Amino acid sequence: MPEPVTIRRRHVTAAVIGNALEFYDFTTYAFFSVAIGQAFFPSGPGGLTTTEFGSLMASLGTFGAGFILRPVGGLVIGSYADRVGRRPAMLMSFTLMGLAILALALIPTYRDIGIAAPILAVLARMLQGFALGGEVGPTTAYLVEAAPERQRGLYASWQSASQSIASMVGGGVGVVLAMGLSAANLDEYGWRIAFLLGALTLPFGLYIRRSLPETLHAPDHLPQNDAARRGFFGVIADHARAILIGLMILMGGTVSTYVLNYMTTFARTTLHMGASPSFAATLVNGLFGLIASLAGGWLSDIFGRRRLMLIPRFSALVGVYPIFLLIVYQRSTIALLVGTALLSVLLNISSGAFYVAFAETLPKKVRGVIFATVYATSIAVFGGTTQPLIAWLIHVTGNPLAPSWYLLFATLLSVIAMLMMIESAPVHLSKTNKDS
Repeated sequence: MPEPVTIRRRHVTAAVIGNALEFYDFTTYAFFSVAIGQAFFPSGPGGLTTTEFGSLMASLGTFGAGFILRPVGGLVIGSYADRVGRRPAMLMSFTLMGLAILALALIPTYRDIGIAAPILAVLARMLQGFALGGEVGPTTAYLVEAAPERQRGLYASWQSASQSIASMVGGGVGVVLAMGLSAANLDEYGWRIAFLLGALTLPFGLYIRRSLPETLHAPDHLPQNDAARRGFFGVIADHARAILIGLMILMGGTVSTYVLNYMTTFARTTLHMGASPSFAATLVNGLFGLIASLAGGWLSDIFGRRRLMLIPRFSALVGVYPIFLLIVYQRSTIALLVGTALLSVLLNISSGAFYVAFAETLPKKVRGVIFATVYATSIAVFGGTTQPLIAWLIHVTGNPLAPSWYLLFATLLSVIAMLMMIESAPVHLSKTNKDS
């Protein structure tokens, strides 16, 4: 029997760097959606749109194009991870991801090359979406398989925490650029600098991922069966309940993530606040999201997965609307930052526990493809539509509280699904076995 894999800190870094780059890129795009809209979909005479709102919606639509191929990437790269190995799958997804973000940073504007500019931008986003669709499943599977049994929650929570790290770094880059560049230069080329800084991680990420030990053939905590031999539809039938629950929970988590990432655009375009406090909101979101995700994973190793998922989400149901009221009616830097911090804590603690809980319910031979496909499908449906939808809701209703309505609906669905999950933490299972 193969020996268990010994995981080191650099292995955790290698596993989560792809997810971090993903959210750095998507966070940066959300930050600069107005400027990117003017670069590829300019408004006014000679432009593609007639209004600034039309330019913003076209930019957010291109943002959404990055989600179209995610389920395909999840199926293709996730299956590759289950057949060949976690490491080669992670190398593939990260390479494609890095090339796509580099391409987006270098594409000339509409004024320079005409209609080719938005076409190339959409193609770059679609390539990136394919790569990202296969990123989270193999890396989460890797972390769960390589971690010590009673620390799986903490190790897997780095996957969620990496999103917050990326948000924090992206927010820091945005603040520095906003302070160092004029408003005109920030909109003209500041966003390209931010993307290029993300692309610099490509050689580093490839180098450390090449050193990862493989976990596909290591011992697993679940008994194996022949589900992987029954084909895709056989796998779906065997794990239909887990897939449905995962989709509902990830729907809530996805909407939460992209509402929080929209806070910068929300602060600038709806609340009409300055660039620096707007970027600082995402910096705060990243910092508190990092702490909350790791705390959720660590505490789930001690107290169980379900408790650490449900308590924060129930609290979010109570707190989301009052927090948005504070932000909207105060319209101050303090209210924006405090409100964002509270939302980030409530919504990220449960994410740290969910990643490991979902992976623990899936057998190794289908863990990569199911996790990747469920995650990618949820992201494709709700990640690509959340920001355009809330921008449209604000525009149509004229009510700046519209994002809270959608966030509450998504949170309620995720709570219902969490109630249906079984407990999978080793500490809980050991106690159950002793009692029986």
